Amino acid sequence: MSFKAVVLVGGPQKGTRFRPLSLQLPKPLFPIAGVPLIEHHIDQLCQLSGLSEILLLGFYPTELFTDFIDRCQKTYRVSIKYLKEPNPLGTAGGLVSFKSTILSGDPDAVFVINADVCGDLPITDMGAKIDSISGTSMLMLTTEATRQQSINFGSVVTDSDGKVIHYVDKPTTFVSTNISCGVYLMKAEVIRNLDLPLNGDGIWLETDVLPQLAASGNLYALHTTRWWSQTKTAAAVLYANRHYLRLYKRRYAARLCKNGAQIIGDVFIDPSAKVHPTAKIGPNVSIGPNAVIGKGVRIKESIILPEANIEENACVLQSVIGWRSVVGMWARIEGIPLEPNPNVPFAKMDNKPLFLPDGRLTPSLTILGSDVSVAPETIILNCVVLPYKELTCSYKNQIIL
Repeated sequence: MSFKAVVLVGGPQKGTRFRPLSLQLPKPLFPIAGVPLIEHHIDQLCQLSGLSEILLLGFYPTELFTDFIDRCQKTYRVSIKYLKEPNPLGTAGGLVSFKSTILSGDPDAVFVINADVCGDLPITDMGAKIDSISGTSMLMLTTEATRQQSINFGSVVTDSDGKVIHYVDKPTTFVSTNISCGVYLMKAEVIRNLDLPLNGDGIWLETDVLPQLAASGNLYALHTTRWWSQTKTAAAVLYANRHYLRLYKRRYAARLCKNGAQIIGDVFIDPSAKVHPTAKIGPNVSIGPNAVIGKGVRIKESIILPEANIEENACVLQSVIGWRSVVGMWARIEGIPLEPNPNVPFAKMDNKPLFLPDGRLTPSLTILGSDVSVAPETIILNCVVLPYKELTCSYKNQIIL
């Protein structure tokens, strides 16, 4: 079979829960485990035989993706284009607007992936499965969640053959523990039959397309037990970072750092970063280009973004340090560990609101936006710091505007 792929990247008015990390660059380009989030999707899609083109569909300014696309085309040797929607028309609206472009070359089937999902996606298995399904059909990837969490996702009910007999997006009551992963593979006829409503409103995969296909008997599911998550909030990036680093062991072991400092567990360090040999790094740490890590520094479960400077004997735990930010000597930046409950089978990351019902900041990782300066010998605990702030004293459980 011949395939194309569409990655839905959204736009600037989306991903607001990802701030302040999305203030400097589009959320889909945020580096996790050393590469932009959607590059993980591109990499996995390129393992599929018969893939001819990948289309990034959204309403960000085109120039924000130009350099990224040029580099990825050289790396993966596949055609990659960015299609800018004139205005937001829902998750399926862009598929309608660019129907002729998507279907040019007559692909047999088209992958559609939400950019904010992450995981070890069974792309090849989906390609093999759709080939065995006849008619104007669509295949969706599903996984299992807890009964309590399932209502936060698209709930899927299937028969013994994997045919979806009922689908509802974010139901108000429990429907099924099987949930949609936001990864779809549709026969070309499905896209060809899509049309915008006569009133000009948008059209949504989750509420318009999937329920209709399920009702007509043309929607199927492939269930996966592999790792899957979402990056709806900034707090989710460390969880994704940990698992993508783990996946490197299987296919890109050379990306994991083994020397140059005291390395513990899975660590990615960009070749241009300067790390002092006495620094203790890991586990689950990514350090970006041109970052500087000083003598005696301790970093654990964190992402250090490009050109950040962690000075001597500073400690960074469960945090994201923004572009060009400086952490002074002996300073301590620490967040609260977040992950699914390991004692509950199939538990997923909770996308919790920023504030608790009593008005306090939800315990989470600490985030320093770009160009933040933290004074020596200070402690920043469970804080979100917007860009260009100069912190001269310690802070705890605050949003620093």
